[in-house]
Amino acid sequence: MDESPDRPLSAIVLAAGHGTRMRSERPKPLHVLVGKPMVLWVLDALVDCDVDRVAVVIGHGGEAVSKRLLEDAGDRPLEFVEQTVQRGTGDATSVGLTGLSDDWDEPHDVLVLTGDTPLLRPSTLAALVAHHRDSDAACTVLTARLPDPTGYGRIVRGRDDRVERIVEQADTTTEEAEIDEINTGIFCFRRSLLSPALRRIQPDNAQGELYLTDVVAVLAEAGHRVTTLVADDADETHGINDRVQLAAAEAELRQRINHAWMRAGVTLVDPDQTYVDATVELGRDVTIYPATMLRGACTIGEGADVGPGAHLTDTVVGDRARVSQTVAERARIGDDAVVGPWAALGPGDEVPAGEVTGPHYAGPGAPR
Repeated sequence: MDESPDRPLSAIVLAAGHGTRMRSERPKPLHVLVGKPMVLWVLDALVDCDVDRVAVVIGHGGEAVSKRLLEDAGDRPLEFVEQTVQRGTGDATSVGLTGLSDDWDEPHDVLVLTGDTPLLRPSTLAALVAHHRDSDAACTVLTARLPDPTGYGRIVRGRDDRVERIVEQADTTTEEAEIDEINTGIFCFRRSLLSPALRRIQPDNAQGELYLTDVVAVLAEAGHRVTTLVADDADETHGINDRVQLAAAEAELRQRINHAWMRAGVTLVDPDQTYVDATVELGRDVTIYPATMLRGACTIGEGADVGPGAHLTDTVVGDRARVSQTVAERARIGDDAVVGPWAALGPGDEVPAGEVTGPHYAGPGAPR
């Protein structure tokens, strides 16, 4: 048994898919939710895992994906590798392994995630890694139980409830289609066993692709332990495939953000009509009134009142300022200033501390 529960951990994020059901020229990983591209939410979910390196597998629109992530990902240890031909998740994982270091002599683990699961919580990934190591497994699959598992790969168990394989929807028998435990596409592997198992899988399926899920059967047949961790909330594991699912995920993330700010001392008079991007910073005792949208790098000072009907983008609002029915982009509003109603501030506009504006205010000295 491995005596290194804290062995090194790396990750592969599969972000090469075209996303045809999005009906968009924009690469699927770059569709934005609450101010951040979808794939960045997945990378953020790794925050509670001590990850040494992350290989992002890119394909369609890969240059745009890598450029955006390099701009937004901060100091994350990212390596980009390209899957030039879409041959399935097994092939994409093999490509991803080429972007990870081979310098470690000791055993280590690798997470494999899809780049279209923005609702995934950091605590879930941390629990997956912990369960994988505690059980000394060759592979641990994050699973979920659904009342209607149609469309998902099923977890097939054998004697002693041991995981034997994962079968995709198109390849299920009538009996297998009744299984309600599904594969989420998120795995933790022992690295030394993943590479040789990938070399053994074949495209013997309805899609003619190399399925990463087939690695489970390869490992199980070789006598290695395959375990599962059932996600507490199945919804957080869902992938985004079209604009309807994108909107549903956006609503969930906005609710999480709003609840977090209220717990931190911010008043949202009507959370259902308040839109705060993940990139916004709010001070204590801020009050936000309905029909307000705060986008990009907005910073709202302590005790400020914003709204109703304010739409601010990349704007700084000072302490105790009051901003109502105002549109502002890349502007600055000083402490104790009163702006609106019906003010319009453009890039570089600044309202001095204590200034009181009237309708259509457009900077110091403008008619009020």
